[in-house]
Amino acid sequence: MDEKKKALILIDVQKAFDDKKWGERNNLNAEVNISKILQLWREKGWLVIYIQHMSDNPNSVFHSMNEGFAIKDIVEPIKDEVMITKKVNSSFIGTNLEEQLKENEISTVIITGLTTPHCVSTTARMSGNLGFSTYLISDATAAFGLKDQNDRFYDAETIHNISLATLHDEFATILTTEQLIKDFIK
Repeated sequence: MDEKKKALILIDVQKAFDDKKWGERNNLNAEVNISKILQLWREKGWLVIYIQHMSDNPNSVFHSMNEGFAIKDIVEPIKDEVMITKKVNSSFIGTNLEEQLKENEISTVIITGLTTPHCVSTTARMSGNLGFSTYLISDATAAFGLKDQNDRFYDAETIHNISLATLHDEFATILTTEQLIKDFIK
């Protein structure tokens, strides 16, 4: 793969997800894995794009005036890294993400972030549909437990794994951090 044609996308790695309202989470090392990938990406000088969810509701943990809006310290952006804010699940809707990727002649995207069944999967689906070669890093994403329409609860690991299964080989290639580092970052 051409080194200059891939980008790392960090989706919603924000303090808002530390709020207890979300409940139990899987992949407690997701941010550590994102940080490892980010460090190697920066060493190579490859494109890093941050996606930050921003709510218009002042009571939301994602409102720009609330502490939860901030990117987590472990993956804090540095000068010249691209920052894009979004208001919906897809990082492509209402943003210039697609333009940024095309302007930088990116053909491959590596997706990490929070949460697997929401903004991560929605962005991965659109990325694949838009023709980008899309890789989602399974241990650099995480999910929370959810209830369905019948009030049945599904634990975070189940939600995460089913979300990955619905993306695998259809919209994205699913890799672990170790597989990504071994196969892509040499």
